[in-house]
Amino acid sequence: MNQLSHLFQKGRKTLSEYQSKKLLASYGIHITREKLVNSEGEAVRTAKEIGFPVVLKGCSPEATHKTELKLIELNLSNENTLMEAYQRIMNNAKVLLDGVLVQEMIKGERGLVAGMTRDIQFGPCVMFGLGGIFAEILNDVSFRVAPLKRRDALEMMGDIKGYRILDPIRGLEAADKENLCDMLIKLGQIGLDCERIQEIDINPVIIAGSRPIAVDALVVLDGDH
Repeated sequence: MNQLSHLFQKGRKTLSEYQSKKLLASYGIHITREKLVNSEGEAVRTAKEIGFPVVLKGCSPEATHKTELKLIELNLSNENTLMEAYQRIMNNAKVLLDGVLVQEMIKGERGLVAGMTRDIQFGPCVMFGLGGIFAEILNDVSFRVAPLKRRDALEMMGDIKGYRILDPIRGLEAADKENLCDMLIKLGQIGLDCERIQEIDINPVIIAGSRPIAVDALVVLDGDH
């Protein structure tokens, strides 16, 4: 946490997606391969390093709803589409951007949500459930108070109505539950370690093959400290 202390400046209320995932990665949570760039040329070079197809995202602590702000461009398969997408993001930006995030395009049919919320009575509580568009539609989630043990994390997975999404189904591999357990345990630990963090929202967590990967994330801070 010490190497990321600069992220917790007094008065700051949210971290950008890039900053949020840097925090998650510092705890060993698997995130997408990505780089924050500040020019079209750098975006092209980074995309070649990561490998097409890629995603571009306008990145700012103020851009918490990037889809509505038209700051996301998906499945960019070559240099020309990437450069055009980069210009669209810059033209659409209504807030000051820290840069543009060049991110690997993760392919997977199963989306989950995981996170942490700080309850006034119980302190940091870990959340797990169905993600993507289903997060709001179905609200199929479970909660546990941190700190979590492996048993708690496994119980959370079994608590949701859509628990079978983690099983091998229609040719898909079973989700790596040990990796998911590790993610949930670490989310609880982040909440215990940093009282300024009020919420962590990882949505979606995509199951790529069997491996869960944090594709998008938002960290909300107590801005009064």
